Amino acid sequence: MAAEPHVVMGHEAATATGLDNRKVGMWAFLGSECLFFGAMISTYLLYRNRIGEGQPRLGDVYDIPYTSVSAFVLLMSSVTMVLALAAIQRGEHRKLRVWLMATALLGLVFVGGQAFEFTEFVRHGFTFRSSAAGSAFFMLTGFHGAHVTVGILMLLGLFYLSVLGRLPTGDSLRVELVGLYWHFVDIVWIVIFTIVYLFPQ
Repeated sequence: MAAEPHVVMGHEAATATGLDNRKVGMWAFLGSECLFFGAMISTYLLYRNRIGEGQPRLGDVYDIPYTSVSAFVLLMSSVTMVLALAAIQRGEHRKLRVWLMATALLGLVFVGGQAFEFTEFVRHGFTFRSSAAGSAFFMLTGFHGAHVTVGILMLLGLFYLSVLGRLPTGDSLRVELVGLYWHFVDIVWIVIFTIVYLFPQ
């Protein structure tokens, strides 16, 4: 009896679906992250009106134009991430490093903008401990900000590997996996921005 054929992608065997194990693992991880964010968004929706007497509401302190610019910056980072993946697939490693660094810098701008926004909220009395709504808000947006920060570290890791010549064209899957994660945090922010900042309280 002839041995069953198998497919090898790099150093990893493909699954029965024909996808690399690492890609399947990333999709499974992102699926679990959807559950986490779903739970936090639901919690925020339940508690967003739990404000004590005399305490500020989120709608009283946020700045929609400012947050819209931050959201736009994060969305543009998805474009640069796509360009980074296209560059390594074409073997253009200098452009890969340019687009990876651009994506990381846009992510840093977003995180910095979020930190500044948080300080403004605290200055107006809307804090993690001021109310149940404040706790739900800072948990949700802070959790997302932590994910963006992890993504930035992953991008800088890819940049470093490329500089060392340890990110060959044939291993573009690494960039693709980080890209999947990065697009995920961008999409999640669209949902958070819409629910938290645009829906009336």
